[in-house]
Formats: sequence, structure tokens, C-alpha cells
Amino acid sequence: MADSYQKQVATRRLLVFPHVAAPVFVASAVLIFAFVGLGIGYHAAMAGIARQIHLWIADNLGWFYTGAVAVFPVFAVALAVSRYGDVRLGDPLERPKYRRVTWFAMLFSAGMGIGLLFWSVAEPLSHYLAPPYGEGGTREAGHLALRLTFFHWGLHAWAIYVVTALGLAFFAFRHKLPLSLRSVFYPLVGDRIYGSFGHVVDVFAVIGTMFGVATSLGLGVMQVNSGLDYLFDIGQSHTAQLLLIAGITAAATASVVSGLDNGIAKLSRVNVFAALVMLVSVLALGPTSFLLDAFLEGTGEYLHKLIELSLWTQATEDGSWQADWTLFYWGWWISWSPFVGTFIARVSRGRTIREFVIGVLLVPTIAVMLWMTVFGASAIYVQHTGAAALAGYVDGEVSQAFFALLDALPGATATAALATVIVMLFFVTSSDSGSLVIDMLTAGGHDDPPRVQRVFWAITEGVVAATLLLGGGLQALQTAAITTGLPIAAILLLLCYTLYRGLATERIATNAEDEGPESSAKRMGLETRAVGEGDPTSHRA
Repeated sequence: MADSYQKQVATRRLLVFPHVAAPVFVASAVLIFAFVGLGIGYHAAMAGIARQIHLWIADNLGWFYTGAVAVFPVFAVALAVSRYGDVRLGDPLERPKYRRVTWFAMLFSAGMGIGLLFWSVAEPLSHYLAPPYGEGGTREAGHLALRLTFFHWGLHAWAIYVVTALGLAFFAFRHKLPLSLRSVFYPLVGDRIYGSFGHVVDVFAVIGTMFGVATSLGLGVMQVNSGLDYLFDIGQSHTAQLLLIAGITAAATASVVSGLDNGIAKLSRVNVFAALVMLVSVLALGPTSFLLDAFLEGTGEYLHKLIELSLWTQATEDGSWQADWTLFYWGWWISWSPFVGTFIARVSRGRTIREFVIGVLLVPTIAVMLWMTVFGASAIYVQHTGAAALAGYVDGEVSQAFFALLDALPGATATAALATVIVMLFFVTSSDSGSLVIDMLTAGGHDDPPRVQRVFWAITEGVVAATLLLGGGLQALQTAAITTGLPIAAILLLLCYTLYRGLATERIATNAEDEGPESSAKRMGLETRAVGEGDPTSHRA
């Protein structure tokens, strides 16, 4: 069936693009550039509308966001410890293509990337100075700041990616369906995933991915500009940022042309190694004992309060803190889930569900918590002791907060230079992996589409990021990306059901002596067809 669909896609070519799902490609490109055009011409109005939508969602549907995100880590852990944990995401005898070190590096680079540097100082310091409850600037506020930061960047964030990637990998690698979000609905809608229904799902995934990646690239380029300004006093301007976008997009395009193994994989290893050097350097140069104490204590408090945090809705408290922070992050991670989930699924083929959940949920969470402690707790320590005044950067130039912290520590020039390089590398890997995923979605779920299409999307991401910076629409697009998380959250809840149904059906078929894999597929509605069987255009694209 998947082969028939790929043949069908191949017959619908656009200009120089040899392998394109025409409806998804055209609709996505038109909507992306139309929305960017509106963002340039009417950025103030767009920002206002997007903000009102976000506040309406927070006021009326915040409970749904909170409840949905609370489900994902429970579902992921339950699968890992259940009888389905030994199910392999691929053929029964298939083994992973990438070593664990490379795999972890790619997970880390795609899953968080630039945000780790952009928010690692600003967010904990913000919570310390203006907590959702209690007095700011106190010891209790410091504990709460780390706990909330761990909550926003920890298990729940990665569980969203785990659920998305598991669903995609299971249906794509075990049942030979396209590696795209449409495939997880096959048990519910059958062959309609190959028609308009599937096109709409994939278009939505492409748009969310494009705006999510472009927004992060915009944030990253502002931070690179801040780093270069700190090092060479070049100033901060749109001109400098556009030149940076052009240069780094060219590097991302070169990485795309190199392919997944020679491009993203190698850059991800270099990126993680550089980030590790930065982490150890700041840990050694900063208040080391305080940071290690804070990590252990913060981890304990986070785990102790995990259920309470997961279900907290600020129902009896005034203010918009949760809407501005927790719901912001939930919408942001969910809107990124088609992109990150597809990429993680692509590089995780051959692993068991148990290994996958441990690798994607626990390892990155621990790494992120350590990173946030080293930089966030260092910022709190510096602010509290009066060694430097960092508070002004929280409400002002957030992109400079990271370099302001480094300036308060020994070896500032070296660490600032390294941080600038790391942001650039994260920029390249984010653009590279984002281009790969968008290309796969617009190529009918093909897991290795032609590079010319990846180049197109890599350049488009740079153009979109540059356009948003010029038009002042970055904030509006960021908020708009958050609102797209609402329908995707409902999709992911359905994905949990279809994945469980698929796993249960496979087990029933395996345990039945008189049933084979064909019967297993039929039980779930996943009938497979031999290559070339029937009319390859029998499903409408």
C-alpha cells in the first residue's frame, strides 16, 4: 500500500522536484508565504490577534492543555514497562543504524537546540525575581525557579516527542505506511489518509514545523548577534542579523546536501561535544559546590512535586503567569512535535519501545536539567550575591542575558566565543533537520527524499526567518505557533489510542497459532499489498 502511494506521488511532479506530494507541497508553500506576507504588512494587527487567541485559549482551554500534557509521560512510561516494551520499531530482526552516542546527540540537537542557550539564564532568573506565588528574590523563590524550569523542560516536554515519534515509527516501520503524521490515523479512517484528510494533516504539520523552526532561527540569530557584539562590538541591527541568517543558512544548506549521515549526524556530535565543554567550563568557573547542591536538591523537589505541578491550573489564583509560561511551553512543544517526532522516528528505527522511551525520555531530561541548573542557578547566585546585575536583561534584551552571565565569570571571552559557535551549530542542525522533516512530509512520507527539495526548504526557512525579523512579526508568529498546539494536542491523544490499538492487535495475532502477519494487519485495518499489485493510482492523492 505504501509502495503504491509512493508510485502515485512520483507521478505528480512539480517543475524540478522529482519526488513531491503535490497537494501538500503546493498548499504548504502557498500558505506559508501568504502568512508571512500578512505578517510583514500587518504585523501589529497580527500580533494583537494572535495574543488575543492565546489568552482566550489559556482562559477557556488551559485545563485541556494541562490534562493532555499530563497524560503523555504516563502513557510513555506505561508502554515501556508493559509487555509491549520489547516490540521493535522495525522488522523483528532489525537493529539500530546509529550508535547510542550519535543517536543521543541527534535527539538533543533537534529536540531543544537554540532554546537551551536562549532561555537557560532568562527563565530561571525570571521565576526567581517574579515567581507565580510568594515573594521574589528569596531562597524559596530560588528553589521554585529551578523546579518550574525543570518542569517546563523536563519529562513532559520530552514525553510529547516520545508519543509522537512512537506512533510515527510504529506505523511506518512495522506496517510500511508513509513516515508522516497522516499514517497514525489509518486504524480510524483507513485509505482516507491518502486523500484530502491526510493532506490536511500533513499540511498542518508542515506549517507548524516551518514557523516553529523559523521562529527558533530568529531567536538564535539574535543571540549570535549578541555574542558577536560582545566579542567584537559590531552592534546589533537587522543588517547584521540578515547577514548572519544568510551565512548560517548557507552552512545548513551545505549540511543538507551532505545527507543525514555526513551532515546532521556529524554536526550533532560536534555540537553536543562543544555544549559539554561549555557546561563543564561554567560548572568549574562558577560556584561549583552551590551548583551541584542545587542540582541534587532541585531534582528531588521536582520529582516530589511532579504530580502537583502536572495538574496545576492556577484556578484559584489571579494573574496570567501560567498562560505566559506553562501553557506557552506546552503549546510550543506540541506545535514542534510533528517536526521533532518525525525526525526522532527517522533516526530511531530498529530500537525497541523500551529502549526508545528510556533514551528519548530520561537521558535528554537529565541532561537538560543539569544544563539549566549550571546556567540558571549560576545566574540566580550572581544576582543574589550582587556580583552582577542581571535582572534588567530579563525584561529587556533576553538574548543578551546568557552573555551577561558569562561576563560575570572568569574566562568570559573564551566562553562567550564558544557559546556563539554552539548557537551557530544549533542553528545549522535545527535548519537541517527541519528541512529534512518538511521535505519528507511534502514527499508523501518518503524517508530519504531527493536533496534538491531539502535545499529548497532550507533556503525557505532562512527566508522566512529573515522576513519575520524585517517585518517585526517574530513575536506574532511565535504566538501563532503556540496556538497551533491546541488541535495537535487532540491529535496526539488520538495517536495514543491508535498506537495502543495497533500494539494490542499485533499481540493478539502473535499469540494466535492460526494467524499470521496478514491477519494481524487486517485486524487493525492495515492490510498490506505487494509491490505492483493492483492499480498504483487506486488511492487518490
